[in-house]
Amino acid sequence: MRMLEIEVAAAKIARHGSVESGDTLEMIERPGGGFSFVLVDGQGTGRGAKTLSNLLATRAIALLKDGARDLAAARAVHDYLYTYRMGQVAATLNILSVDFQSGKLLVTRNNPAPFFVVDHAGMRSYNEPSKPIGLEPMIRPNLTELPLRPYTYVVIFTDGLLRAGEPYDEDLELANFLAGWPAEAGRSAQSLTETIFQRAVALDRGAPSDDMSVLALAILPREPTTPVRRMLVHLPFEPL
Repeated sequence: MRMLEIEVAAAKIARHGSVESGDTLEMIERPGGGFSFVLVDGQGTGRGAKTLSNLLATRAIALLKDGARDLAAARAVHDYLYTYRMGQVAATLNILSVDFQSGKLLVTRNNPAPFFVVDHAGMRSYNEPSKPIGLEPMIRPNLTELPLRPYTYVVIFTDGLLRAGEPYDEDLELANFLAGWPAEAGRSAQSLTETIFQRAVALDRGAPSDDMSVLALAILPREPTTPVRRMLVHLPFEPL
């Protein structure tokens, strides 16, 4: 019997000239099995946006770690931000989960930007209307449930990715690119992430006009082997 392997890769960069990105990405192993990624884009850019997004991502991660469901966690984070900043500050929130208990992929979204799924049936854009958290008292997240099937790719991102090329009247055309992605070729999540990310940075001539983050998940068939989990992180920095 063949196994399935889940790959996740992410890339993020701050706006050109900014020391820190206002986007925060966190990961947690779910108490019932599986894992969740939380991606938050704080309003604005720089240190203030980073402080906000880090605060919200940490709160979401803590709730998920304690067993809260994804929808409940998203609503609680919204309520916290709305109360804490009195409806004056917004943030976008995405939660991507692999839930072993239900055997499903869960995508929870408070983000006007869509997310994309590519599989054997082609490319689908999930672009139902969705509002950022923090501005209105009753904002509900969108929840999408997907089966865990081989040759499935999910792509989530912050709005800075879609703005790539805007200063030069160019467009990333992400939907068109993903429509041509060969799902059954079994390419890695990292190759998909890097291809999208490098295209976006190139459109901005190497100087991103906004913070941008992209997260890709791939479900790929593998031959049975020792069930070792691995994670690799690349983090450039300037030493003091």
